[in-house]
Amino acid sequence: MAMIDFEAEGLLSGVDGEVRQDRLALLEQLAGEGVTLEELREAVEGGRLTLLPVERGIAGTGPRYTRGEVAELSGADLGLLQRASAALGIPYPEADERVLAEADLEAARRVKAFLDAGLPEDGIIQVARTIGMGTARIAEANREITVRTLMQPGDTERDLALRFAAAAEHMLPLFEPTLLYAQRAHLLEQIRRDVIGAADLASGELGATTEVSACFADLVGFTKLGEEIAPEELGLVAGRLEEMASAVAEPPVRLVKTIGDAAMLVSPDAELMTDAALRLVEAAEQEGEEFPRLRAGIARGPALVQSGDYYGRSVNLASRITGVAKPGSVLTDQAARAAAPDAFDYSYAGERRLKGFESRIKLYRVRRPGRGD
Repeated sequence: MAMIDFEAEGLLSGVDGEVRQDRLALLEQLAGEGVTLEELREAVEGGRLTLLPVERGIAGTGPRYTRGEVAELSGADLGLLQRASAALGIPYPEADERVLAEADLEAARRVKAFLDAGLPEDGIIQVARTIGMGTARIAEANREITVRTLMQPGDTERDLALRFAAAAEHMLPLFEPTLLYAQRAHLLEQIRRDVIGAADLASGELGATTEVSACFADLVGFTKLGEEIAPEELGLVAGRLEEMASAVAEPPVRLVKTIGDAAMLVSPDAELMTDAALRLVEAAEQEGEEFPRLRAGIARGPALVQSGDYYGRSVNLASRITGVAKPGSVLTDQAARAAAPDAFDYSYAGERRLKGFESRIKLYRVRRPGRGD
């Protein structure tokens, strides 16, 4: 550290007074912890100096490996490790870069253990892709709330850097077990609902499809609203939709995903799915006139379950039905109505020719009993 002249290296350019002294103190601290001059220069030039301490805290200390060394030490095929990393959405380093840490080596050993346990490579990649999409979103949400909470007016680089690093040190040991708990709880709930029939036992495989009621609900006028209000306000509206959809998704109803202005739910139980759709539309009405109205469409039929998502005619049909539903209404197809005939009032809403479907689809407006038109 004593050998580095930070001013001569240009790492103090453009800052004066107290800000300069704080940056110098941060640079000296990081250099004393073993951060190289090149890393410090890249962090300053990229505007990342404040984040460097928390980055090091998350990555951990200890030895660093090349990707070839990780493959050799783990016993896993390098090509598979690269595919798995890409599926997770994490870039793999170049051949000569010594940047992989102990956590990366342990992850590679887990990939090898999954293979040794008999899981197919394609299945491992498929699950990794699903994990990557989910955890990227979780990480983004946590990063956003942490930064928003910790930043204070007038912070210097060093103030914020040390606060971020302390928060990471405190929060990570709490956060990681929370993820594990949620994964186990969801797995247990799904296993409790699984049914393995005689045909599955005879073939040695679970059925390729499952009978579900699929539902889409979207916010009417969301695109136009995006032209009228700030992105932050639009994000709050989308976030509120996700909260409401999560609230009505009580097992066996499941919230599959939200995409901006739309939510997708599924359930093997047609009655509970229809009730959840009505509750979701009602919740939007209760938000008041400033909140966009919701509309929902439900279709029933076989769907393919893959990587936690659902595919098939019923899913596509539910999406198309939603597109023709009136604001504040829930429309169903004939199969969804037939699967829950007594719990609700239905009125015939006519036949529609929907994109992607050759025959006209009979649609029904569904309401709570006694609500009338």
